[in-house]
Amino acid sequence: MLHSAPATADTLAHNFLKSTNYYDDKSYLYYDWMGRDFFYYLSELPEQDYYAALGSGQRVKVKKKFQKPAKKAYDLCVEAIAAADTDSEDEKWRKVYGRPFPAPQKASRAALESIASGVRYDETEQYIENRFPIDIRSSLRIECEVSQNGFREFLLRDMIARRIRLSVSKKLRFYIEECSVRKPYSVYWKVLNRGAEAQRKNCIRGQIVSDSGRGEITEHTSFNGDHIVECYIVKNGVVVAKNRIHVPIQ
Repeated sequence: MLHSAPATADTLAHNFLKSTNYYDDKSYLYYDWMGRDFFYYLSELPEQDYYAALGSGQRVKVKKKFQKPAKKAYDLCVEAIAAADTDSEDEKWRKVYGRPFPAPQKASRAALESIASGVRYDETEQYIENRFPIDIRSSLRIECEVSQNGFREFLLRDMIARRIRLSVSKKLRFYIEECSVRKPYSVYWKVLNRGAEAQRKNCIRGQIVSDSGRGEITEHTSFNGDHIVECYIVKNGVVVAKNRIHVPIQ
């Protein structure tokens, strides 16, 4: 969530722990409250141009304001804590800390659900953080053009906002609408099918594929489910921007 240099993050974490003694005798079981309180602490900090690095005291410049992302992370922590012991808990924490948290539990749950439903399917989803380090510093927005028989109908985000149903037999053109990253860079896409029908058809997909050079991919709606398309911008071997769009086919 935060885009400051690592030394700045270390300094901020150190300053937070110095500001309170509540966690001095707490175990790892309090990671949820500690994370929540840390992000709240960051969201309330006044804006400044630099921080002194731990140890060296070297000035580390703040490249991007972090108070707003910290407030968003705090709100997500509150939601995740409220969802404790529910099926959505893991997914809410992933929105805070990233896809690997807590990957093993999610995998076992998916396997159990597969066995319980009597449906066997291959877990083919790949995760960008397993291929590249992530340091989100730039903005990216993807859009989807929905058409049928060669005629454009709507943009997908407009359809979702207006609650227009996305049915099967549609052509979907996903493309980069806005990107603040300076070229050159590489583009990667992921199309993830979700839902009971995707499992029955053993068509989860989710592989990360390199863009053909056009900054777009084409798909077709074929079965129901709340599917996802993600786009990643990789520059100098690091993911610096990403965006996703939901594809709710009914």
